[in-house]
Amino acid sequence: MPAQQVITDKLHAAFKPASLRVVDESDQHAGHAGARPGGETHFRIDIVADAFRGKSRVECHRLIYATLAGELAAGLHALAIHAAAPDENAR
Repeated sequence: MPAQQVITDKLHAAFKPASLRVVDESDQHAGHAGARPGGETHFRIDIVADAFRGKSRVECHRLIYATLAGELAAGLHALAIHAAAPDENAR
């Protein structure tokens, strides 16, 4: 299964988001640290979920990193994350 789908499925299962967008940006990082042929190393995540209500940006990122720990250990190199609760402004 493609990494993008695995990430999407895990985030849906963990956070039941109101909205979620996972974008593979690996092609923008060719030649950079962590990049590998075939991509699937650099992703952008935009997620809105009640699970992030009242949490700091660092706390939200830690929750996401913990959810994706297996993927990070298996070669996922970088995540650009925007996480918020449904009624919060952009962080």
